[in-house]
Amino acid sequence: MEERVGRWWHQAITQMARKDHAGAIVHLKDMQKIIGIVFRAAGGATTLRFAPACQQPVGGQRHWLQKLAGGQQRADTAQLEPDVLALPASLAVFADKQLNHDLYLWLAMLSACFRQNGNWISDNQVASRAASLQFPGFGARHQTLLQAHLAQRPNPKSLSGAAAQAEAAVQAALQGQTVHLSACGPQDVAAVWLWLSAGTGAGRIASDNTADQRNAAVAASDPQRRHAQHTAHEQNRNAMVLPFRGESLMSWSEMVHVNRSSDDQDDGNALSAANDMDQLSVAPGGQTLASRVKFDLDLPSSSADDLPLGVGIHLPEWDYRCALLKPDHCRVQVMQARQCPPFTPAPALRITAARLRRRLETLRDAPRAMQGQDSGDDLDLDAWVRFQADQLDHTSLYSDTPSIYTRRARLERSLATLLLADLSLSTDAYAAPQARVIDVIRDALFVFGEALNATGDPFAIWGFSSVRRQHVRMQHLKTFAERWNDASRARIGAIRPGYYTRMGAAIRYATTQLAQRPERRRLLMLLTDGKPNDLDLYEGRYGLEDTRQAVREAQAAGLSPFCVTVDETAHDYLPMLFGQQGYAMVRQPEHLVSQLTQAWATLSHS
Repeated sequence: MEERVGRWWHQAITQMARKDHAGAIVHLKDMQKIIGIVFRAAGGATTLRFAPACQQPVGGQRHWLQKLAGGQQRADTAQLEPDVLALPASLAVFADKQLNHDLYLWLAMLSACFRQNGNWISDNQVASRAASLQFPGFGARHQTLLQAHLAQRPNPKSLSGAAAQAEAAVQAALQGQTVHLSACGPQDVAAVWLWLSAGTGAGRIASDNTADQRNAAVAASDPQRRHAQHTAHEQNRNAMVLPFRGESLMSWSEMVHVNRSSDDQDDGNALSAANDMDQLSVAPGGQTLASRVKFDLDLPSSSADDLPLGVGIHLPEWDYRCALLKPDHCRVQVMQARQCPPFTPAPALRITAARLRRRLETLRDAPRAMQGQDSGDDLDLDAWVRFQADQLDHTSLYSDTPSIYTRRARLERSLATLLLADLSLSTDAYAAPQARVIDVIRDALFVFGEALNATGDPFAIWGFSSVRRQHVRMQHLKTFAERWNDASRARIGAIRPGYYTRMGAAIRYATTQLAQRPERRRLLMLLTDGKPNDLDLYEGRYGLEDTRQAVREAQAAGLSPFCVTVDETAHDYLPMLFGQQGYAMVRQPEHLVSQLTQAWATLSHS
């Protein structure tokens, strides 16, 4: 009863002490698309992702009710980090909903122009002037935001000491005046919602991949981000203590340090402790060389591994940090399974393949629309708009038979397709209670091959995984020169989860294969289940930037890249890699087979 009354009292006092306007709230999830457009239109980094901001300490004067509730000491203000733009999950700062909407847009503009020089006030001043110059049409809205925010800020005369000086400096800077106070940060004044702070690596602390279902449920129910920093682990040892003698050990393996939990039971206070900390420190686990060698030797022996075909080739890799394409940075090796027993698909899969095969056979013989014709059945709206615009120019020639129609006709097909499948270790996870991701991919590749074989168009199928840059594995399944037969089906039936996902090198290898084809239309389709990643720095923005550069190189070579993914978070990074219309997300893995062939049918007739 005491705990129930205490919780009720805490919730009531906290609600009474709140200063936001719940009736005018605007959520980040509803604004994320337009924020991305504005941010990148202002020149912001295309690979920067958006995430909810973590709460940071703020200063300012607090009312007695706020002191009683113990609140208003933190605020989820905007934070710009190397790979993340963290914005408030919701904004209810102003009583007018339109002002909260405009505040999101202003923060996006400000972030695109922000450059960190070490002084929080001057950095925001410079970014504000740059954003105002770049978006002059937003000037009136910004002034309205500024006046509304200044009206909410405390009077410096009601403060004393350093707090009064810091508040006066911030208000003067907001109004565009020159400020000489440098030792002032966001924690010294009340939350400045029109500004942002720069960090070096805030993130959400979540459980690892080996967590049990209980820990996974806790992580899923706690979406809060927390500011973290890397720190070195210092071992406290007494120099006067005699060293440990290794001769007493029976084997060298006993000296490998393994982290073990001291207690399997969660006391329930971990999240509360994390919320009370201003910053979480992440330190290396201190693993020894012996434990690291175990991971490096995780590759199978040459007799148990797949068979390498020929010598490897070297391909470049893009390093966004120095804006340089490093030549011969990756080594790609073509591999093929040693044992490929005959592949016997399930009866239901055979029925699906036969149905899609008949469908693509019909599409092959169907007439296609030809745009920009001088006569036809329908009006080509794009051509008509261009024609009308040309007529406004008096210097253009007038035509009695403008090319503004579409006509359907049977044309000779000239199409080549290469399907690149992600065979990384993550595909060993279960997509459904009875099927792993690798099983779903195997079925999709089989149906894809059966369906494309019916069209008569040349196609190739490859898989890929990697272990660092010197070991990028391209799994040989079917080349353009080979026919679709039992051997190709057997190689697809023998696929298995590999290692990591060095996506840029795999796309470049596929580009070299597909660019040699003489067909007019060449499709490069990528089938994946997650982000690019590898052991040697190929994580986060580095892997995304390299993959994005590889996609650009494929487009420059005249290819049409397209991605099909089963990753639920694909909307966070695939638009920056393939564009808004360059990917398709499969929400239910069992629909991968049909959506893959549907995507191909749409692309081949576009």
